[in-house]
Amino acid sequence: MSGILSGKNILVTGLLTEKSIAFHVARLAQREGARVVLTAYGRRSLVELIAKRLPEPAPLVDLDVCDQGQLDSLADRVAEHLGPDPALDGVVHSIAYAPQDALGGNFLNTAWSSVATSVEISAFSLKSLTVAVAGLLERRGGAVVGMDSDAQQAWPYYDWMGVSKAALEATSRYLARELGGRGIRCNLVAAGPIRSTAAKSIPGFQALAEASTARAPLGWDLEDPEPAARAVVALLSDWFPRTTGEIVHVDGGTHMAGA
Repeated sequence: MSGILSGKNILVTGLLTEKSIAFHVARLAQREGARVVLTAYGRRSLVELIAKRLPEPAPLVDLDVCDQGQLDSLADRVAEHLGPDPALDGVVHSIAYAPQDALGGNFLNTAWSSVATSVEISAFSLKSLTVAVAGLLERRGGAVVGMDSDAQQAWPYYDWMGVSKAALEATSRYLARELGGRGIRCNLVAAGPIRSTAAKSIPGFQALAEASTARAPLGWDLEDPEPAARAVVALLSDWFPRTTGEIVHVDGGTHMAGA
């Protein structure tokens, strides 16, 4: 039986460990019939090791979203793995970073250089990545899906990453507006907190997670990335052909619940 991504080519960024949402997106995408290409930044050998735990082999290309040379060559390097008539049907943006002084309750004292780093990597890179592969995406019409966390609220300890996520949400809307005419849609999945490698870098993560999960009417499992990954795969599929500029919350309902 064919899956909802049967015959599609999907580029997945941000895979680092088995606990990452990106890993589960890649796993589910393969299970649903997609050919997956992965990107790696820095720790390539680690990504190669984790990629071997996917159901099917997945080629790997290097990507530093702050390196214009790598962005300029990305489409060609990805196309090498897509067969004689290369096209991308989907891109998953799972990239975020903030320096330590931009997190953990230091909001009023963070230097602009750290803020700029957070915004460039966590928000502007959605535009950079999308533009880099737009030529491949528009060949059949494609979907860009970014990983978000709810930016409607001011969360404790999240500080300038929270601001960066708000910028990510605005960037997604503008990409949806600019690229709709080329058959490219852009959406975000705002996931609840996951106890991942990225989470460990956030001072006060446990308090942040407790504040989030306590408000979730459906409950929320900090150890389970699959609900968010399923939403990403759904948005990559043909089941959302006219949905763009949207934010799908997968957080057990925390985003809409009061205290």
